Amino acid sequence: MITQLTRRIREYKKYVFISMITMVFAVVLEVMIPFLMSIIIDTGIAPGDMDAVLRIGGLLILTSLGSLGFGLISARFLAVSSAGFAKNIRKDLYYHISHFSFQNLDKFNAASLITRLTTDSSSLQGAFSLMVRVCSRSPLSMLFSLFMAFTINAELAVVFIFVLPFLGILIYVIIHKAFPLFRIALKTYDDLNSAVGENLKGIRVVKSFVREDFESTKFKKVSTNMFDTFTRAEKIVAFFNPATQLAIYACTVLIAWFGAHLIVDGSMTIGQLMSFIIYINQILFALIMLSMLFINLAMNRAAAERILEVLDEKITLENPINPLPMPQSGDISFENVNFGYSSGKFVLENINFSIKSGETIGILGGTGSSKTSLVQLIPRLYDISDGSVKVGGVDVRQLNLGSLRDHVGMVLQKNTLFTGTVEDNLRWGNLSATQADLEEVCKIACAHDFITDLPEGYKSTIEQGGANLSGGQRQRLCIARALLKRPKIIVFDDSTSAVDTTTEAAILSGITKFMPESTKIIISQRISTVAKLDTIILMDNKKIVATGTHDHLLSTNKIYQEINASQSKEDI
Repeated sequence: MITQLTRRIREYKKYVFISMITMVFAVVLEVMIPFLMSIIIDTGIAPGDMDAVLRIGGLLILTSLGSLGFGLISARFLAVSSAGFAKNIRKDLYYHISHFSFQNLDKFNAASLITRLTTDSSSLQGAFSLMVRVCSRSPLSMLFSLFMAFTINAELAVVFIFVLPFLGILIYVIIHKAFPLFRIALKTYDDLNSAVGENLKGIRVVKSFVREDFESTKFKKVSTNMFDTFTRAEKIVAFFNPATQLAIYACTVLIAWFGAHLIVDGSMTIGQLMSFIIYINQILFALIMLSMLFINLAMNRAAAERILEVLDEKITLENPINPLPMPQSGDISFENVNFGYSSGKFVLENINFSIKSGETIGILGGTGSSKTSLVQLIPRLYDISDGSVKVGGVDVRQLNLGSLRDHVGMVLQKNTLFTGTVEDNLRWGNLSATQADLEEVCKIACAHDFITDLPEGYKSTIEQGGANLSGGQRQRLCIARALLKRPKIIVFDDSTSAVDTTTEAAILSGITKFMPESTKIIISQRISTVAKLDTIILMDNKKIVATGTHDHLLSTNKIYQEINASQSKEDI
């Protein structure tokens, strides 16, 4: 795990190196301070030699300032490297997630991915900073101080060894008890982000149904759960500080007791005892810092596992090694296609049909008949389980993914717009589109009139998700955005459901004239939408049950007749 994470340091390795080297100089100078203090006491203060006090005191000041200076330099470069480490983790996570297939995204909810990109990454930044600082400081400080302590009095230095088992047991207990709680707490972050995101996204629905109190209670429950879990974990970790302080004070008292007897016996000076106590405290402090590092790493292990879970997720859709060029034809064919999501059950079975380039095909079926699943196989948003899907006579798995998706325009069921201006959102379809191009496609999508009525026209701001537009307006903008690509194949997945039938007819007529050579697939639950199209594919219970024109299906297929009769009654 540590090896995988340290690979993310990359270009900041030099900063880590500089930080560790300067920390070594800071530690060496720091260890010299107690030694110089003992000399001042024994050779200057005790005999009353003020020249020695001033001379050695000046050296002590320079040593202290040098240690401080190297420490500041080390901290500066450590701050840069730890921030860069976190930046690279977020960059790698975002890049990897952006290349996820829909199948990969089905394994993680959005709130969980956001938590890993933010909270978990920040936690690892702190852990990385602590690890570099402690690993470059504490072992050296402990070894140098230990050497100096044994140099002063080897027998007295043995006292601190009795503290080691106590610290070892303390670390084990804290890690064993606290780690599972921190893992639970991080998962609770996902629930909290999910509750907040869902509430804010659906705030209009919440207010219209007067469910503010219910949502507040739900949020409070998740927040309280996280508070309780973190409190239980922190209580265990909080026990560490007083316990280690007890160890330090106990060790100091024992050394003072035995050291006093040595001073009386004449085998030790006051200055040596004072510096000895400082060295032992430095040793214990170094051990405590190492202990805190182990505890911190254990606390952040859950965050590391969650981040690596995403980074180790194998992308299920990859480009072929030697992709074939994109065919000029917009022909589509499904041959013996079966498809299922991660659950393993097929949602499409034995699908066979062909569409000629330039044809306009309707796909009709009830909710849950897998219409959307079918069209998502064309641009390889998912890979089929069996059979083959071909575009222009070439299996889509042999084509470059970017090129394929660039030639297949999709207006999905869920219309997504982004924060920015109207024209910014439209140019997702074509970054180099002119103003005339924007207006042309918006007129076809029946969006031009309402856009010009906005305060700043095409430069008007769209809020996140298009929250300041109606459902029908969002649909029409998404249609215009797809038309701007001028793709060889364009799919409309129930994308006119929020507009009236007159507007819908005008949009479909305009699309046919605008893209006569492109293959057009229109998914709908309304017969009126697909009745005049070249061919209608009727789906039911995972399968294609019939194909043909409106008149043919109306005279031969019982399911189609029932749908038509039902919708005719609704129209009346």
